[in-house]
Amino acid sequence: MAEYLQRHSDDWLAYFAARGHRAPQPLAAGVEGAVYRLGEGLVAKVWSGRPPAGFGLIREVYQGIAAHPLPFATPQILATEERDGVLVTYERELPGSPLRGGAGNTPPARDLPARETDALLTVLRGLASVPGSPAMRRLAVQGDDRPLWDGHTRFPDALAALAERGARRHWNVLAAAVPRLSWAVEWTTESLRALPTTPVTAIHGDLVPPNIHVDDAAVPVAVLDFGFFTTAGDPAFEAAVTAAIWDMYGPDAEHHMAELTNLFSSALGYDAKVLALYQAAYALTTYDLFSPDGSDGHFQWCAALLNRHTVTG
Repeated sequence: MAEYLQRHSDDWLAYFAARGHRAPQPLAAGVEGAVYRLGEGLVAKVWSGRPPAGFGLIREVYQGIAAHPLPFATPQILATEERDGVLVTYERELPGSPLRGGAGNTPPARDLPARETDALLTVLRGLASVPGSPAMRRLAVQGDDRPLWDGHTRFPDALAALAERGARRHWNVLAAAVPRLSWAVEWTTESLRALPTTPVTAIHGDLVPPNIHVDDAAVPVAVLDFGFFTTAGDPAFEAAVTAAIWDMYGPDAEHHMAELTNLFSSALGYDAKVLALYQAAYALTTYDLFSPDGSDGHFQWCAALLNRHTVTG
């Protein structure tokens, strides 16, 4: 499997100690970078290269979301610096602990506990209350080379164009795993463009267990790590992606996707067919983000989802 997480290093620990932070500790690592706890309510994020849209834009988006009244905290960047061409941001440490223990690697029970589903509904409703801003529309999602909304005035059209670009990036690799790829792309993009226009809100795009922090009563107190697929968009897209990625690799993953899709449809009023469409679009736009040759688990997950859609779509 391809390695895509930035690793912590003793070099960075020594660097932060030399900067006057007495006991820096590794905190988390992900696609965008590695995070270190510095103490006194402060963390440092060492980015894996510069954010594709430019850091100033990322900071503007963060500030806009944090300024909106939400029942949970979101990241705020307090200071920045550059070391040997690597961007380092200093941010407030967010409260709580991950919604599911073990950094989200422990598969959940077949029937998801109410503490998880209630927390997810709280987060989805909260983010859906944040209007999509011009800054969010200027963001490029992970793996793409232009702002998602570039040349478009509607989210479904922008997403359809992204799906077409994404499928072309490594078409032959994906086609080898998805025999009816041409049909899947055509069905997905045509169906997206046929969707009605909806109000757009803030989209996190990566609501996995480690990115939702809760208190002892399982109430969400923080949402972390915006940036992977952050944009302005249809809040139903956020719900669809969350249902799909909440448990991607566990023994009951397909059951959980269906369970959450049905829950979000009934509780939030989203059309279940639209949620399924957005899930196919997500697969087409992210399948190659962790390796170009299809050797990783995320690619296999996306291919399996697309193959199911070529049967049911």
